[in-house]
Amino acid sequence: MDAQQYNSCVKEWSDALFRFAVKCTGQASDAHDVVQGAFEVLWAKRDEVLPEKAKAFLFQVAYRQSVDNFRKRSKIAFKEAPEESWSPANPDLKKVLERALAQLDERSRALVLLKDYEGYSYEEIGRITDLNESQVKVYLFRARKTLKEYLVSVENII
Repeated sequence: MDAQQYNSCVKEWSDALFRFAVKCTGQASDAHDVVQGAFEVLWAKRDEVLPEKAKAFLFQVAYRQSVDNFRKRSKIAFKEAPEESWSPANPDLKKVLERALAQLDERSRALVLLKDYEGYSYEEIGRITDLNESQVKVYLFRARKTLKEYLVSVENII
């Protein structure tokens, strides 16, 4: 990958990568760090990554950095409110969705975000998260079941 192809990747994938990172980390400032880190890793490995594989590579790096970030934050005792980044027509719905996603562990949240928000296929998600396709389907099923149970029992939505 040369500098022009790298710059093309930055232009094409930075926004989607940022949205994914915000949903994974819960904070825009952390998401900026994750995105910057992902592009730094891509630049460092530019000779090894094919341009057509750059998207999956970036999301894989962002996923792993988000998990690392989550683990670091879990060790810290304080809890900050996530920064606002997305606002649906109904602001209450946004809060309900954030609370529902917060019920999930990091892996499940990332899988739901990759599939339902970003629209990746099971195969692509498997490559990003180092899971096989069946594992992705099983984990997604369980995550969606947890979300549904939360929305029905706690939020009285569905």
